[in-house]
Amino acid sequence: MDNLDYGIIGNCRSAALISKTGSLDWCCLPEFDSSSVFAKLLDEKIGGSFEILVDSGYTVKQRYKKHTAVLITHFSDGENSFEIRDFMPRYRKEGGGYNAPPEVVRYFKYIKGAPRFILHYNPRLEYALGETKTYVKKNFVVSLTQGKKFDTFFLYTSFNKNAVVEGREIELIKDGYVLLGYNEKIFQPTVRKMYTELERTKVYWLNWSSKTPNYKKYNTQIGRSAITLKLLSYDKTGAVLAAATTSLPETIGEVRNWDYRFCWIRDASMVIKVIGDLGHKNVARRYLQFIVDLIPDKDEKLQIMYGINKEKKLTEATLEHLSGYKGSRPVRVGNAAYKQRQNDIYGILMDVIYEQLAKYSTDLENGEELWGITKGIVWIVSNHWKEADKGIWEFRTEDRHFTFSKVLCWVAVDRAIKVARLFRKSRKIEKWTKLEQEIKKDIHENAWNPEVNAFTQSYGSKDLDASVLLMESYGFIHAKDPKFMSTVRAIEKDLSNDGLLYRYKNEDDFGLPSSSFTICTFWFINSLFKIGEEEKAMVHFDRLLSYSNHLGLFSEDIDFKTKRLLGNFPQAYSHLALIECAINFSRKESEEQVLDAMRE
Repeated sequence: MDNLDYGIIGNCRSAALISKTGSLDWCCLPEFDSSSVFAKLLDEKIGGSFEILVDSGYTVKQRYKKHTAVLITHFSDGENSFEIRDFMPRYRKEGGGYNAPPEVVRYFKYIKGAPRFILHYNPRLEYALGETKTYVKKNFVVSLTQGKKFDTFFLYTSFNKNAVVEGREIELIKDGYVLLGYNEKIFQPTVRKMYTELERTKVYWLNWSSKTPNYKKYNTQIGRSAITLKLLSYDKTGAVLAAATTSLPETIGEVRNWDYRFCWIRDASMVIKVIGDLGHKNVARRYLQFIVDLIPDKDEKLQIMYGINKEKKLTEATLEHLSGYKGSRPVRVGNAAYKQRQNDIYGILMDVIYEQLAKYSTDLENGEELWGITKGIVWIVSNHWKEADKGIWEFRTEDRHFTFSKVLCWVAVDRAIKVARLFRKSRKIEKWTKLEQEIKKDIHENAWNPEVNAFTQSYGSKDLDASVLLMESYGFIHAKDPKFMSTVRAIEKDLSNDGLLYRYKNEDDFGLPSSSFTICTFWFINSLFKIGEEEKAMVHFDRLLSYSNHLGLFSEDIDFKTKRLLGNFPQAYSHLALIECAINFSRKESEEQVLDAMRE
């Protein structure tokens, strides 16, 4: 498989990736950041997978059940056909809360004829570190490993268990199922029970999706992206993951391979803002509680990222025995970036806090705690905004005065002033306004480079950086300000490559990247739209959408030459930016239709 042709299924506890031919190639249980049960994605020989093997006469097509996270893979050779409906159960329990067990259900729907297939079942527990042995028992199949760690995994099925384990051919004459679970079941599953689980899960997603508004344009893409962002949220704590995978490389054969199964404050806050705008306020509320829980001490600085269960230490290790995606080593688990200082996170978090308070001020039970966090953030920003940091792109070497970090320090204070207005704290408004103006003046004086006629990556630099395009969306500068317009054009000239954007082109710790960071291209499209180049923006947007995979999903990067998807997948960043762009285009069309109607 040359592209990331995978669908994601999940239940806000964990997720799994299924290839376009129906192979389960990535799944960590019981939670997102647990060790893998199937990791063919990271090693085709030893990673482990669960494949559906049919003869060459079959064509295989894949789609999502509309408005849900149920993935349907359709197999047909003309005379014989069947479907697999893959899902992870999630639905409301009768007593409140959600049922979301650490399980994958593969429901086989009989359509016609006498279809035959082989199930190649090969779990490799604990990242395939030790040997996994599989045994057929009376009611289930159990796999276990006793390497460095003891672990077990269970399979229940309506098919002959020995035929499944031995890879013998199975003939489908009626609906069947395979249930893969982390825990042994107390009650024996049946086809009927699994069908009920499927229907309940389907109804859950239909209800969730019905809260997403309908838009004039790009409704399908907005809906699929919203579901994908929901799939990357962790219900238990409110954390939002950057992506569902680890170590998918930004460039094949290189070493920019990181574990993204964590909650970056920046990525998560941006996701929450977009999901909140779509009307899904429970996701936003849970995330704010996640933040409240993380800041027990008033003087404690925020880390840039945390584990999904609020872990503060994310030790990075290398899995030497895995060959990596398409041979791209190393495979990493954990992420050392948690130690970095990035001053932009305060502004991004403050923006979300303000948005939520402005929308639901009477509704939020933790208003006082959020006011306490607001004061704490301003205190930290006032003491540290003049310091250099690693910046949004996490340069692992020197610290610099990055423009984006400075702008977001300004955002932190600007939004704190707005929160103070909501709470009628006039003395704070007066004090904080002086700080806000001081930071703004500093940015205009030091980040603007008259030689290149643009705001640059860092103070005193000539290098351009896509992140400065966010100055406008965060309200630092007006879209029609000549300084912003010339920055957009300078970035287009310097960083655009066949319509895709580099994050930056100056040398970093790893040399010049050969792939585009997908979110940067969305930012650029948004900026073109805002400065009035709307038709050009639309052309770029439609072209970028055509680079998604067969299900409309995006990873972190796109290769400049081949346009293949690269980097961790699916990527929250990419999908939130897609939604922002699509909503802007859609609103514009609605406004034009209203104006046309008024003219008539």
